[in-house]
Amino acid sequence: MLKDKSSSAIVAISDLERARRFYGHTLGLEPNGEGMDGVLEYRTGDTALVVYRSEGLRPSTGNAVAWAGGDDVEAIAATLRSRGVALEEYPEPGMDIEHGIHRRGGFAAIWFKDPDGNILHVHSGQRGPIST
Repeated sequence: MLKDKSSSAIVAISDLERARRFYGHTLGLEPNGEGMDGVLEYRTGDTALVVYRSEGLRPSTGNAVAWAGGDDVEAIAATLRSRGVALEEYPEPGMDIEHGIHRRGGFAAIWFKDPDGNILHVHSGQRGPIST
């Protein structure tokens, strides 16, 4: 039914202006439009990330968004750190962790949070998380 349909990530935030600064400036995403009630859409690769304001925001404890960073995970991590983003460290998966970069074999990944605590993830795969 849905296997051939495109999908996008949707992230709830509490403050629209703060989200604009984080997703637009800090992450460098290009705005792709604004919908009713301040729903923001950003272009990210060949997909979209939708950000919307929610009154009863409760961030998930899992990944809200995952990007395939390819060989750029280390450079992305350095840029994020230079922009004041703290990288999370999760020892549970049993990976080697150095400066927030998780590694196992040829795989690398980082996790960080947006200002509302949504967990964002970049991995060294070439496509979505299934290819890692």
